[in-house]
Amino acid sequence: MHTETNKCRHFYHMKKKDPISIFRKHKGILRTAEAIKLGIHPVTLYKLRDEGILESLERGVFRLASMPDFSEPDLVLAAKRIPKGVICLISALSYYNLTTQIPHFIYIALPRTSRLPKLDYPPLRCFWYSKKAYETGIETISINGFPIKIYNIEKTLADCLKFRQKIGMDVVLEALKEYWRLGKTNIDALYDYAKICRIEKILQPIMETIVSQ
Repeated sequence: MHTETNKCRHFYHMKKKDPISIFRKHKGILRTAEAIKLGIHPVTLYKLRDEGILESLERGVFRLASMPDFSEPDLVLAAKRIPKGVICLISALSYYNLTTQIPHFIYIALPRTSRLPKLDYPPLRCFWYSKKAYETGIETISINGFPIKIYNIEKTLADCLKFRQKIGMDVVLEALKEYWRLGKTNIDALYDYAKICRIEKILQPIMETIVSQ
């Protein structure tokens, strides 16, 4: 009897919660598991979706339709679905305007112990980093109020040189030249990250050539 009473109280508490307010409190976007944990019943989610109040961004991710569009929706969606993911390589270069390449994937860094994420959208390219390489150089940016983890500029450049065979040396050289041209450089930080990535001996002659041009 006592258990049944508790269930009734729990149901009443859940019923009292306003799903729209919950979504707004969380920047307008929630995964299904998060919504349920916050007290929104799955039936309510799908009812609100069918009524056009919520929109399904990707399997298991809902967004308030009344919220302003994200300036970088794919980055937001990837960050929401992959909490451990860090935006890296060409995606990060594109964010920092250091490449003319248009990323056809979201480039994501993950710890080596992580499993391959299963997403229908957006398309991903995942790279597994060692503990130190993964944890170093992470910054959090805000896209329409939503937090996104991304590597800072110097760590991104060092990572790009490390993975040059996978993304193309032409992409790396273009990024380093643009980085130097813009003048907002932190060469000490760049070399520190290069040491972590074990590419400082490769970086040095490249930067010497760029600086001397």
